[in-house]
Amino acid sequence: MTTFLNGTISLWFLIPMLAFFISLAFHTIFNLLPKLNSKSGKNLPPSPPKLPIIGNLHQLGNHTHHTLQSFAQTYGPLMLLHFGKVPVLVVSNNEAAREILKNQEHVFCNRPHRKMSDIILYDSKDVASAPYGNYWRQIRSICVLHLLSAKKVKSFGAVREEEISIMMDKIKQCCSSVTPVNLTDLFSTVTNNIVSRAALGGRYSGGEGSKFWEPMNEMMKILGAPVIGDC
Repeated sequence: MTTFLNGTISLWFLIPMLAFFISLAFHTIFNLLPKLNSKSGKNLPPSPPKLPIIGNLHQLGNHTHHTLQSFAQTYGPLMLLHFGKVPVLVVSNNEAAREILKNQEHVFCNRPHRKMSDIILYDSKDVASAPYGNYWRQIRSICVLHLLSAKKVKSFGAVREEEISIMMDKIKQCCSSVTPVNLTDLFSTVTNNIVSRAALGGRYSGGEGSKFWEPMNEMMKILGAPVIGDC
């Protein structure tokens, strides 16, 4: 009886695992076959070897920029990586970047769709996350006209000078007390304060504005975090 129960329990554990691996195999095959059939007609850039499902994600490491630099030395200034099922073209020299960003801008001007942008930025309605099209051109025009025009930028010159002066005072205080200076925090704070004062009329740090420090930092971390569904 005990042997029968042990065998039954083992079978119940085995069936879900077997079903998972079978579905994984079918998923891999159905994703690979169209790509294999279409490769013959495409002149794709060189690419490092990749794994099924995850592509080149396992090769990026903790310092992605170092990894990409190493790849560029091996595969050249134009290479193709796969982040999951998403193909990513990596450009590593001035000539190729100029060709893509200037001469072929209409081909590469769109943005990848990200789940976090949909959740936090109202279905990617922000100018930095909206897909290229009529809507994006409209909100870009609004931003350029009302936020980034020469007259508008000049009107906030005093705000920029004041915030930079505050930052320099903090650096002087740290130097006087022989305290390490965290430039990352300082530059982030001064940038956020300038934007906050221009858009909302108040400082991002200090006083009531300090209440937004933690939520804003958390939101930026969430927006930058990788999501498996995007791959």
